[in-house]
Amino acid sequence: MTERTDVIDRIWERDPTVWTGADEAKWLGWLDEPRRMRERVADLTAFAGEVAADGLDTIVLLGMGGSSLAPEVLRRTFGAASLHVLDTTHPTAIRALEERIDLERTLFASASKSGSTLETRSHSDYFWKKTGNGAQWIAITDPGSQLEALAGERGFRRVFHGEPTIGGRYSALSAFGMVPAALAGIDVDAILAAAEEMAERCRRDEGNPGYALGCAFGEGWRAGRDKICIAETAGGFGLWAEQLIAESTGKQGKGLVPAPGESPDGPDRQPAVPENADGVALGGEFFRWEFAVAVAATYLQINPFDQPDVQAAKDKTNEVLATGHDPSLEAEGSVDALVAQAREGDYVCVQAFLPPSAENDARIMALVSELRSRTGCVVTHGYGPRYLHSTGQLHKGGPNTGLFLQLVDGGGEELPIPGKPFGFRRLIRAQAAGDFESLKERGRRVARTTVEGS
Repeated sequence: MTERTDVIDRIWERDPTVWTGADEAKWLGWLDEPRRMRERVADLTAFAGEVAADGLDTIVLLGMGGSSLAPEVLRRTFGAASLHVLDTTHPTAIRALEERIDLERTLFASASKSGSTLETRSHSDYFWKKTGNGAQWIAITDPGSQLEALAGERGFRRVFHGEPTIGGRYSALSAFGMVPAALAGIDVDAILAAAEEMAERCRRDEGNPGYALGCAFGEGWRAGRDKICIAETAGGFGLWAEQLIAESTGKQGKGLVPAPGESPDGPDRQPAVPENADGVALGGEFFRWEFAVAVAATYLQINPFDQPDVQAAKDKTNEVLATGHDPSLEAEGSVDALVAQAREGDYVCVQAFLPPSAENDARIMALVSELRSRTGCVVTHGYGPRYLHSTGQLHKGGPNTGLFLQLVDGGGEELPIPGKPFGFRRLIRAQAAGDFESLKERGRRVARTTVEGS
């Protein structure tokens, strides 16, 4: 038996020793999810028809990380104008969304595997107070969660269960990706058919697309090419892939650094090109990358399904909130001082606690270009708190090769969260403060700068 055959067979046999022999076996439900979800397509399609017939022509997904990134990529890929994804706690962004929609014609989908995600529960409580009509609400969550209980209390229209044996970053082809897609009018059966076909190809000894991509990642990592430069796609595939890569591999001081849109030219880099990511074949591409990252993790000898350092920033956020005071987010360090610390093989990460907007996108990309030019390093970027549920694990648990520049604004006018002693403005500022302190505690090179606006 070849090494290739051994690895492929052991993954499909759910053998945890192909990684670390820990609890990996209980997180492999994603291998069968395309087939399992296809059995639910008729139900999803019928439900989407019922919602549309009731005049609910706008869908707002409330979720973070694995519950929001696949829906966001699907929204962009298919131009689904009826679907909105809210994964920021910035008051300015929440107000802007509220102004764009007709609350009476909106179906809210509260999505959280654990059912206790602070951001999602806060968003849900905020918009529930605005509507208070269970017929306008659904939950997507794992069985027995707090969110399922809340949905029962409030009379939500429907609860869609996720598969408990799938972690968030592997959930694109589960209810967390497919329910929003169906509600947005996307052909989920075709997406899942493509995924099912790719799953079969990823069983093969020869011509296995997922294994080939995973080996490229792993062999590149061994050779010091740990930056995965993901080619841009119209639907922003890299936004989803960076969580999959970063959260799965960034731990124990190791990790692959996803860098969407960055040039693959450089001794510490390797190219990764999404294929067929612009239509229903996207389903196959989701699966190919999931399998590839599972294979790459065998090279790093880590558990790709845990996230041991994600809790750190959450704990720090809660500590800041518990003080009852608005956190001070003064500038600390400087861009010049941070850049001066750059070494060969480092990467720079811009962490923007700003409201997502075209103006801020442009502001961030101008800064990315400047930092790339000044350091010669790969530059990644993300909005906070979104990245805390995506690349945050890598930042704190991966190699100490990152230079982190946090951008903060005034936070906008406070927006109360029903039932909480703090509002969204204090929450996002506490999240910024918490992550900054968590990075410093781990000896990361960090700086914070303030920007005008909000």
